[in-house]
Amino acid sequence: MAKEMQFEKLISTFGENIDVNCPLPEYPRPQLVRDSYINLNGQWDYAILDKSQKLGEYQGKITVPFSPESVLSGVDKIVMPTDVLYYKRTFEIPEGFNVGRVLLNFGAVDYLAKVFVNGKEVATHRGGYFPFSIDITDALVEGVNSLSLEVTDPSDTKGQSRGKQKIKRGGIFYTPQSGIWQTVWLESVPQNYIQELYITPDIDTATVAFKIVTPSAVENANVEIFDGENKVAEGTFENNEVVVKVDGFKLWSPEEPNLYDVVIKADEDVITSYFGMRKYSIAKDEHGYARIMLNNKPYFHNGLLDQGYWSDGLYTPPSEEAIIYDIAQTKEMGFNMLRKHIKIEPARWYYHCDRLGVLVWQDMINGGMGANKLLNGFFGFINVTPKDSMYSLCGRQNAEERAEYYVDLERTVKCLYNVVSLAIWVPFNESWGQFDALKAVEEVKKLDTTRPIDHASGWLDQGGGDFKSLHIYFRPVTIPKDERSVILSEFGGYSYKVEGHVFNKVKSFGYKKYDTQEGFEKAYHKLFEEQVIPYIPKGLSATVYTQLTDVEDEINGILTYDRKVIKLDVEKLRDLNKKLTY
Repeated sequence: MAKEMQFEKLISTFGENIDVNCPLPEYPRPQLVRDSYINLNGQWDYAILDKSQKLGEYQGKITVPFSPESVLSGVDKIVMPTDVLYYKRTFEIPEGFNVGRVLLNFGAVDYLAKVFVNGKEVATHRGGYFPFSIDITDALVEGVNSLSLEVTDPSDTKGQSRGKQKIKRGGIFYTPQSGIWQTVWLESVPQNYIQELYITPDIDTATVAFKIVTPSAVENANVEIFDGENKVAEGTFENNEVVVKVDGFKLWSPEEPNLYDVVIKADEDVITSYFGMRKYSIAKDEHGYARIMLNNKPYFHNGLLDQGYWSDGLYTPPSEEAIIYDIAQTKEMGFNMLRKHIKIEPARWYYHCDRLGVLVWQDMINGGMGANKLLNGFFGFINVTPKDSMYSLCGRQNAEERAEYYVDLERTVKCLYNVVSLAIWVPFNESWGQFDALKAVEEVKKLDTTRPIDHASGWLDQGGGDFKSLHIYFRPVTIPKDERSVILSEFGGYSYKVEGHVFNKVKSFGYKKYDTQEGFEKAYHKLFEEQVIPYIPKGLSATVYTQLTDVEDEINGILTYDRKVIKLDVEKLRDLNKKLTY
């Protein structure tokens, strides 16, 4: 069947009226903000050519930051591993903008990007999920400047981190995306400036630690902390670090997402940021069960699997309002957590989780090539756990790709370290590219000791980390005894197809299908009432239902892919979720 007949181009309400000249205009880095900001999103020239061809004329306009595979890009074409994706646009530096150095920032470009300013190569960046910054000062000219990129993306033909992208999409794998997929922007900084900021709150000592990274030594640096308009604390940095006492602080929680504003001055550089006073840990309750703790008290995590795909923007949300909708709707339905599944979101997504009060479990991005999926699946379903040092089992034979995983792990932790709502790290999921998971736990702990770790979500449990992590789809829920905290990190996946709101008109995927809304809702409530809630007093500490939204062939979301239909009665769902607590 022809593609145009089988696949529906679903446009969300948020994507119907985007400003193609400057979509997603909001400041993209909420925890390190400067007054200096020029957004470069909008209409760029593009071309997609085989690597054997030379670039001549560009082929048309692409709306950045939407990938060319997405509808909102205006291109709607897959970039193949044998292709080069070319971008070009011009920009001018306003008078007075440059206060020392000019930085070109990319939120994310998938996968290998060569960046040129006025024909001069200024950087090469590898890795499709991470922000990077380039000092382009010396490449600039007076008046009009040219910015161009050459991007290649092997997608699933190589073993780099790629999430659920697959050229031959289908089932639980989705349309690949390439190139620029987060905001592009310029800022200007003094010669010495804050490159990185790390904030570590400690509710047990009523302190918050700040660490800044700068190109050279800072002579004078101080921090001020505000609760609204009121300054509540301040401190002076020594060797780029300071610990500040915050007396009478307000705790952060999903019920009361209190945030403190921060102003940091380092010599001539001034930034603003924010943090929340909260603590994530694991401890035994009075019955001897290892529980997830929030602020030193047991706190049940009741969440949804969130793939982070949009029917019109793929990896890229169509607007700020779209980001807020998903998070706010999650909370409106009575959930308190989202498991961000094998994807890293733009920073503003995490900001709204912090602001609105939704906990986040963060997956690392999977990779690898040539895994024995049948054997892994068999092991997963019969609960057998071979050692993940058998690299061929999970497609990790390539030593360079294994090394790249740890590069990406470090990037992920550093990039998201300050996120207030981020409660749990998930290094591996269902054996996808899993290897040496116990080592991955140690690598995460070197970078972050403040969050628990689900080292092997679902399958190939190596006995480490903080959780016994279960994925249960095809059998009744049962909860084993374990010294670690027991979590149901994926389950459900019930499917209900809403006509007119599905991507694939012919094929669909779900773990159990229902023909009516009434049948779907009844089954959903029965699953929780009979198989989940009774296990909470018996040691169950968290649930992750699959999933928040439909995604392409998967129609197991509570929301449709275009976010236009909520499949469950929200009031009834909220009442049900009130029962998922200690």
